Amino acid sequence: MINSKISGVGYFVPDNVVKNSHLEKMMNTTDEWIRERTGIEERRWVNDQKLTTSLMGTYAAENAISDAGIQRDDIDFIIFSTLSPDYYFPGSGVLLQRNLKIKEIGALDVRNQCSGFIYGLSIADQYIKSGMYKNILVVGSEIHSGGLDKTPRGRAVSVIFGDGAGAAVISATNEDEGILSTHLHSEGKFAEELALIKPATTFWIDKIIDDENEDGSGYSPVMNGNFVFKNAVIRFEEVIFEALNYSNLKPEDISLLIPHQANLRISQFIQKRLGLDDDQVFNNIMKYGNTTAASIPIALKEAMDNKKLKKGDILCLAAFGSGFTWGSALIKW
Repeated sequence: MINSKISGVGYFVPDNVVKNSHLEKMMNTTDEWIRERTGIEERRWVNDQKLTTSLMGTYAAENAISDAGIQRDDIDFIIFSTLSPDYYFPGSGVLLQRNLKIKEIGALDVRNQCSGFIYGLSIADQYIKSGMYKNILVVGSEIHSGGLDKTPRGRAVSVIFGDGAGAAVISATNEDEGILSTHLHSEGKFAEELALIKPATTFWIDKIIDDENEDGSGYSPVMNGNFVFKNAVIRFEEVIFEALNYSNLKPEDISLLIPHQANLRISQFIQKRLGLDDDQVFNNIMKYGNTTAASIPIALKEAMDNKKLKKGDILCLAAFGSGFTWGSALIKW
């Protein structure tokens, strides 16, 4: 029987560190206010115009390929998750293939925001288990900073998001290890509760220019924060238990939980609900903010570097975000 495992992980974040104190100079906020509501102390924002979403993804991918101990041409397929692509089209996956200078393999883009990496991981898992591919590159990369409203109007959203990229190589194995299951969900009736509305195919440049009432709103992310929080804590718990029940496991069997780094309060709430100790949950939102599709692979690599995982451990990954979409993956390390 063919199983799929995470054989290598890598990440890349911009050098430019933006502390909460820097944001105090841009908008009506304080370090205390941001920490209290999100747990974030700093984030990375791109300040190099040459650094694109696909290029950051390339750097993360190179690190993941090296970590896996394989060559670039061993990659059979690319899955690129992002809400901030280089272009409307083509997708960032083909740009990554170009940047890596590898053979003409397939490349797929996933637009599932904070759940994007979990969705990509699930797709890779199915491709590997079907026997179609042996090594799939799953990348999450985001540049939020260029599209944030850094005025007082956008304070509630802009303080949360950071830029970064993470990648994982998913490989075939005949050993008793790897991805046990993945679980994916969506609820589109709440799509506008966390969204970036304009520009859109129904409101393109010509209409923007001709609209006498245009006030510049709608071009940055909007979020109904309390509503998103309430849904997130419910769906996180549900989808984690769904994964555990599928494998006849209990919360105490989790060696390490890495939740999407959306808000430290969400992670702490889920930890309490599951009855997990501090050493069973890994968070790094304090340093990077919410990097949406990149947050889980970045956190996973840091957890690995900090010796948080050993062979045979049960790793749970879970995410919730815009769409709404949410998902989980249970992995035997």
